[in-house]
Amino acid sequence: MEKPTGSYAVYPFPLGRLKIGYDKDAVISLDRTKTSDDGTKTALTDLAYEQIMEYFEGKRRIFTFPYELRGTVFQKKIWRALCDIPYGETRTYKEIAAAVGNPKACRAVGMANNKNPIAIAVPCHRVIGSDGKLVGYAGGLDMKEALLHLERKFSSV
Repeated sequence: MEKPTGSYAVYPFPLGRLKIGYDKDAVISLDRTKTSDDGTKTALTDLAYEQIMEYFEGKRRIFTFPYELRGTVFQKKIWRALCDIPYGETRTYKEIAAAVGNPKACRAVGMANNKNPIAIAVPCHRVIGSDGKLVGYAGGLDMKEALLHLERKFSSV
């Protein structure tokens, strides 16, 4: 996996501070951060931020800013499958594993989710445990719960 170049911009958002990593013409990471450094904002990061804020306002369900997924072939396959989960719905790790043709790969799906570089836009927060519980989220379970709550709220509108 390629390492990010270090170019990023940080913006305030409803769950703290959002760090948008970028390289050339694509976003390469979206993460919640505690850094006080604002980085370097660009037209690309402004566009990504605008779409993220529209999502939090219930005005956007699909992201169109350019992004590049960097990971293994398997990780990219999982991340693309996550994008097929409809807004406001959830799937289990087992369902995602089956969707990519490897029904016994539940743990591997969890590991791929943990490495998802484009949180929110690539909706790993929509993956839950088979018992319906919220488990594992790199951004913290509080963020996962907040994102699912937000989507439930606006999917019924």
